[in-house]
Amino acid sequence: MPSNPHIIDNGTPGRYWHMLDNGKIQCDICPRECQLGDGQRGLCFVRARKSDKIILTTYGRSSGFSIDPIEKKPLNHFLPGTAILSFGTAGCNLTCKFCQNHDMSKSREMDKLQSRASPQDIAITAVNHGCRSVAYTYNDPVIFLEYAVDVARACKERNIKNVAVTAGYIKEAAREEFFENMDAVNLDLKAFSKDFYKKLCTAEFGNILETAKFLAQKQDTWLEITTLLIPNENDSDGEIQQLCNWVAKELGPNIPLHFTAFHPDFKMLDTPRTPASTLINAYDIAVKSGLNYVYTGNILHEKTTSTYCPNCKEKLISREWHQLQSWNIGASQQGGGHCLKCEHPIVGIFEEKPGQWGRKRKRVIPDQYFDNAAQQPPPSKKSPSPKVIKLKLR
Repeated sequence: MPSNPHIIDNGTPGRYWHMLDNGKIQCDICPRECQLGDGQRGLCFVRARKSDKIILTTYGRSSGFSIDPIEKKPLNHFLPGTAILSFGTAGCNLTCKFCQNHDMSKSREMDKLQSRASPQDIAITAVNHGCRSVAYTYNDPVIFLEYAVDVARACKERNIKNVAVTAGYIKEAAREEFFENMDAVNLDLKAFSKDFYKKLCTAEFGNILETAKFLAQKQDTWLEITTLLIPNENDSDGEIQQLCNWVAKELGPNIPLHFTAFHPDFKMLDTPRTPASTLINAYDIAVKSGLNYVYTGNILHEKTTSTYCPNCKEKLISREWHQLQSWNIGASQQGGGHCLKCEHPIVGIFEEKPGQWGRKRKRVIPDQYFDNAAQQPPPSKKSPSPKVIKLKLR
């Protein structure tokens, strides 16, 4: 590992590491297993060795906050139409040459730029802005596990849901703690190829699949999957078919699958944008493979962004970009979600009525709530939580 060119402050003690016989410390958050001498940082840049421990250098620091539609994560079956408070930090444990958030994930000079926010500050900000959930996004949250988990616990005290947007590159022990604190996950399955992950992300493909299977079998965590289709890299019919077959067999046909469009960025500026026809073709392959909920993203195409009943094919939710246009999902007092036409169960986490946030995005500065955050107690545990519907994935 390269020596740290910056001064590392006291930081926050990290978890998941052990001392090696050669005197180095191995970080056990992800499969990279970075071995660090004193003053060195891991590849993610935010986990560092200070004396005889690993510290997280970005605890309580954010690259910014914004309120988004939940559909932007993207999540189409988790509290549709509601607002979500989104934030990230800096660094990443992947090296994707096509990264579309590289200003944050590859940053090496974030300390002076980041907003400061405690877990309580973030939870209070979400409540005060009417957000139903908080998203850990922009850069991969697994690398700031300690901060994310503390924020998630503060949010749960106030009936705020937690959403992780992640590539899922994380080791087993850390995986269990991180995801048990999340209510929903959008897993970024970047391709269905070992060579792709090795060449463009320098990561191990098998670990990602293990994370996906772990999440699909964890009934209290909602899962949706997104694949960014990059021309001539992962957009062949054969690879898309393999991906769809694996999802149907290993995760189940009710896992929502999103195909999104690439735009030239970072180290792949010479790669062309993904044509809409490529996404629509992938959508058709997935539907023919037996997947019940398939979507396209980053294009305006109402048919492939809508939700349909797997049984009678009735259009249940119509969307224009991230704006809900129609709503035909029923919710009984017993908590079941169903198609209003044929009564077929619809999987997901829905409320009786959809949210009305729309497609707007709003930047927020949570500092205005910092002074009052400590004085605002969490709601009583007896306070009723909003009714949600969750059906088994398989």
